[in-house]
Amino acid sequence: MTPSGTLVPSGTLAPSGTLVLCVDRDDDIGYKADVVSPVVGREACLAAATALALRDPEDSDVNAIFQGVRIYDSLIARGEIAYVAILAGDHMKMLEGDRKIAASLDEVIRSTGATSCILISDGAEDEFVLPIIQSRIPVSSVQRVIVSQMPNLESSYYTIKKLLDDPKVARVFLVPLGLAMLLFATAYLMGYPEGAAIIVVGVIGVYLLFKGFGVDEVFDEGMDTIRTSFTRGRFSFVTYIVALLLLVMGLYFGFSSLLQYYSEAFTPGFFLYLVAFLYGGVGWITAAALIVVVGKAIDTYMTDRRNFPRTVVLPFFVGAIGVIAYGASIYTLSLAGLTYFPFTPEQGGTIIILSIVGGLFCAFFGVYLRSVLERRSLASGASEA
Repeated sequence: MTPSGTLVPSGTLAPSGTLVLCVDRDDDIGYKADVVSPVVGREACLAAATALALRDPEDSDVNAIFQGVRIYDSLIARGEIAYVAILAGDHMKMLEGDRKIAASLDEVIRSTGATSCILISDGAEDEFVLPIIQSRIPVSSVQRVIVSQMPNLESSYYTIKKLLDDPKVARVFLVPLGLAMLLFATAYLMGYPEGAAIIVVGVIGVYLLFKGFGVDEVFDEGMDTIRTSFTRGRFSFVTYIVALLLLVMGLYFGFSSLLQYYSEAFTPGFFLYLVAFLYGGVGWITAAALIVVVGKAIDTYMTDRRNFPRTVVLPFFVGAIGVIAYGASIYTLSLAGLTYFPFTPEQGGTIIILSIVGGLFCAFFGVYLRSVLERRSLASGASEA
């Protein structure tokens, strides 16, 4: 880059200076204005701010970008070497967005040669990336831009309306609230009003656990994987759909098994409820997992045979875990003395031993097969060389 904040020709060493950095962590410039980041240079930043302002004049990132350009102009006026840039993350996925900001920052530092940074932020959310920036370049100042508004614009109605218009906020708050209300109304219509509150609290509790343990991010990544498999025409797309159907069947039979033993005269306890669910659904769930890993193995064989030995072992591991889990569930329930359980404790003991032996043998065979395939791959690579 030159001191005016534009990219330098390839192979030219840019002089050191101060980087005025505007961070848009939730990628409003990309989501609303279709501006691809990183944006480097005074004119490019002004164009990005103008595009965002035309799409959403009330977005505070507009003011932050103009503040960054103003600070950049003041540094240039004092005779300092300065650069200005905008980095954006991801509107829906903060983890991927932070990784994108880190990679873009490395690119900007490499192209400018800047040795210090002034961070421009429009709120605390953007400042979450401050440790990422500090790990790559010294931060000499952090400027937070607070937009002055008229009192009528600061009303609660306006604030709530703006939040609900954001799909990221709406998905986090409105979806569980709407689902809870729907379940509450359904319970009343079905003549079960005393259980409506229990259902609603249970659903909200499951949702909070999913958010707390990051299951929602895993689900989003799984959906992205299915979408990628479909758009690239991979065989694994079909196996994903089949696995989803098998998973639904596994949940159905698992809950059916749980309800069957829940109806017993005595109370088995929470642990045995979990084991009863496992007994009814582990076969279907294991089949779903096997379908997924087999589909991945086939895709790897078709597109990247060098890494095929690493994936061929996965079906054997999944099968081993499923067999051992099924045997353990039978043995545990056989010891509980359930009235309608078809296995005696002696039979359960025999089954758990056979399942452990079979599972270990299955896993060992998978490891052995992987080592054989890896040796053949290395031998074929050496012969080609």
